[in-house]
Amino acid sequence: MEYYSKQISDLIAELSKLPGIGEKSAQRLAFHILHMNKDDVHALSNALVNARDNVRYCKECFTLTDTDLCPICSNPKRNHKQIMVVEDSRDMAAYEKTQKYEGVYHVLQGAISPMQGIGPNDIRLKELMKRLEGDVDEVIIATNSSLEGETTAMYISRLIKPTGIKCTRIASGVPVGGDLEYIDEVTLLRALEGRTQI
Repeated sequence: MEYYSKQISDLIAELSKLPGIGEKSAQRLAFHILHMNKDDVHALSNALVNARDNVRYCKECFTLTDTDLCPICSNPKRNHKQIMVVEDSRDMAAYEKTQKYEGVYHVLQGAISPMQGIGPNDIRLKELMKRLEGDVDEVIIATNSSLEGETTAMYISRLIKPTGIKCTRIASGVPVGGDLEYIDEVTLLRALEGRTQI
């Protein structure tokens, strides 16, 4: 049985296609949009269409941008000799929030996952190796600590080793406020192996 008119039902159906948005959240968002000022709804609509039409990959690091080079790659104050390799643009944004990393990035747009049919040729590894032909001192591998992220990190390190470029992996371990009894064995082992003197 339909509770709403077709246009409201269509709006809810479209919103529920977004990741992490279930039927109830889509319904809540739909009613919020219907109660918004018309100008705000048009601004939201225009932002969606403009982003979809104009956002593309940065020609250097392959993050999402609306210019040929993203703001990080085009910034002469960044250390272009240090490249942090991440899986996607959200990972890059997480590191940028720390305001401590001064190098540049390379966004793989995924991770190697044989189970999902994603191999080395399906992510931006060729482009990374091309960048390493330039003046690069260090590659920091910052893929996730998942099986796919670890597989990708190992594969990249094997590719980079013959170049002589310093290749490092981000540390991982016990999160602040985490109880040891709830942390998986791999994380605990990485924390133990990455220990430092105090």
